[in-house]
Amino acid sequence: MPKFLYSWRFYTYGREQYSECMNKVFSNNLVILHQANKILAIIAAVCSVIPVIFEGDFIEGGIFLLVALIAAIISFYSNYLMQQINVNNRKIYFLISLYFANVMCYGIFLDVWSHPEYIAAIFPCFLVCALLMVVISPQFTTGLTLCAMALFIASSIIAVPAIHLPYYIFNSVIAAFLGLFFAWQITKLRLGLEISTTMLEDEKNKYLDQSTVDELTQLKNRRDFMNTFQRYISNYRSSDDWLCIAIADIDFFKLYNDHYGHPQGDECLRSIGAALNRLRDDMNVYTARVGGEEFAILWFEKDASHVGAVIKHWNKIIKELKIVHEKSKVNDYVTMSIGVYIARCGSTNDTQYLYDHADKALYSAKGSGRNCAVITGDEIKEYKITPSSG
Repeated sequence: MPKFLYSWRFYTYGREQYSECMNKVFSNNLVILHQANKILAIIAAVCSVIPVIFEGDFIEGGIFLLVALIAAIISFYSNYLMQQINVNNRKIYFLISLYFANVMCYGIFLDVWSHPEYIAAIFPCFLVCALLMVVISPQFTTGLTLCAMALFIASSIIAVPAIHLPYYIFNSVIAAFLGLFFAWQITKLRLGLEISTTMLEDEKNKYLDQSTVDELTQLKNRRDFMNTFQRYISNYRSSDDWLCIAIADIDFFKLYNDHYGHPQGDECLRSIGAALNRLRDDMNVYTARVGGEEFAILWFEKDASHVGAVIKHWNKIIKELKIVHEKSKVNDYVTMSIGVYIARCGSTNDTQYLYDHADKALYSAKGSGRNCAVITGDEIKEYKITPSSG
């Protein structure tokens, strides 16, 4: 039996997938417990009235009322746990055990002690239905089922006439088998659905990354940049006053490619991409490659004077790369020209307008001798930043 259980558990899906998916679907048990106990509380409450009215049996009615009360408490507590962020799985296992024990005792009393002439018709139904409600491990399911069988058979031997006893034992075995079989199959289907969902989500994220990430530099590509740019324009925080866009070119990159070759040119682009990823992490900006040797960043500022700090840090990390460029006309190492345009948040929804103005600032930087940044905007005076002045 243990070998069979572990074969089901680990070899059907794999140990890691099983554990991961069980954790994901396990939280659903709280919802199920809340609903199942609510139903049980209503059924037991109705049953508690019937023996009192028709038979005057207050003891039987009281026992059914106790079952309804326990079910109601479990339902309310499950609903309370659903509101919590992190719930200990042991609490959920305890609630499942309490729910199952309540259902089991209710069925046994109703079927064996209260009305034994029904020949075990009610208890198997309760047993099977209770097992199908929740998603639990095969070991736990088997343990609950065997305990229920043992208690039911022992109660039957004590309370049921000998002539009916074989029917009770047969029905309990059939109920246990059906409960185990269907509970295991439903759990496997739920886990399989979770695995399929996870795999599809992973595939979706993989293809999304492939469609939005530049393979060479590992920066976001132009498509993602334009989508993000539009989102930045529309969704800014109340604490953000300025939207900043910077466009940059590697200075004399064609000469670099012609002199060192395209493989070395690709390596240069990779290094620039890594540097811009550092800039993203250090300064909390969005970075992208929007063309061959053209890059862009987006960010928000509370104070327009802080824009220069971002650009100076950009110049610093590019300078630290120390990529030799013998054909450059401005420096012995690879440098960049940067055009920055800043606009007050909410002043325009036209991405092309902002992009064009940042591009004009870039051409102004190139016209000013390259290896510098020109910062401009409708509400600020244009100024220039060079690495030497940073």
